[in-house]
Amino acid sequence: MKLKKILFSSTFITIVWIVLLCSIWELEALHIEQIKRTPEKVFPHLMQIFESIADPKIISNDQTSIELVLTNAYATLERAGIGFLIGALSGFILALLMKFSGIIEKIAFPYLMLIQMIPILGMAPIVFAITQDIGVSRIVISGVLTFYPVAANTLAGLKSVSAENENLFRSYSANVFQTYTKLYIPTSIPFLFTGLKISAPLAITASILVDTLQGGVGLGCLLSQSLKGGMSPFVFWQIIFLSAAIGILSLQVMVIAEKIIMSHKVRWNREKNKNLI
Repeated sequence: MKLKKILFSSTFITIVWIVLLCSIWELEALHIEQIKRTPEKVFPHLMQIFESIADPKIISNDQTSIELVLTNAYATLERAGIGFLIGALSGFILALLMKFSGIIEKIAFPYLMLIQMIPILGMAPIVFAITQDIGVSRIVISGVLTFYPVAANTLAGLKSVSAENENLFRSYSANVFQTYTKLYIPTSIPFLFTGLKISAPLAITASILVDTLQGGVGLGCLLSQSLKGGMSPFVFWQIIFLSAAIGILSLQVMVIAEKIIMSHKVRWNREKNKNLI
């Protein structure tokens, strides 16, 4: 039973996937090595990528490759983080307004769907033309892509409240503020975090993609430069690995935050029930 529990644990399954992906990667790198004189420019070995991280060679602006990647990653994360927070807060507020008024929902929801269907590549020039600022346009796009999942999922959570609970609050003459803070919002928290878990990696991906279009400082800009052969080919792979790690980490941060908040909610409900008894 203990062995079966280990074999079916999420940790073991994750390790198996990592080993499998690394094995496939190395086999492909060996294949490329047999047919190319410079495999590091096409598909390098994982060890070559890791060694390049510790390479003290100066690449650009008196920085090593990893220093250059981290500097640009900070700029990308800053813009994506600001856009994510603005989009999440705006989406949450709009969901509350749509729940409060059916008229607001009928007016706003179709436009939310429309914005979500516009490709990022088509949205970026439009936003830049309006803002006339590269940094602001990247923040806006990250915010827009965060906005819809948070708004839609939170609204679904607000609507998931049962009619019995709503009638119970009315019977106790609860006002609108009490109903929202003690019933609707607590019920919608799991749905809100579903939207946040979707939006967090998406905001970072959008920021990187828009970087490739508009230049300046950021992971996407550095990615474009590395593809043009302006620096070490390992910079490209460092960006790919770091971007994947950031996306996974952003999702895990939301998962941890959800667990913390939900555990506090359960503890608060227990304390409330004890007081009632």
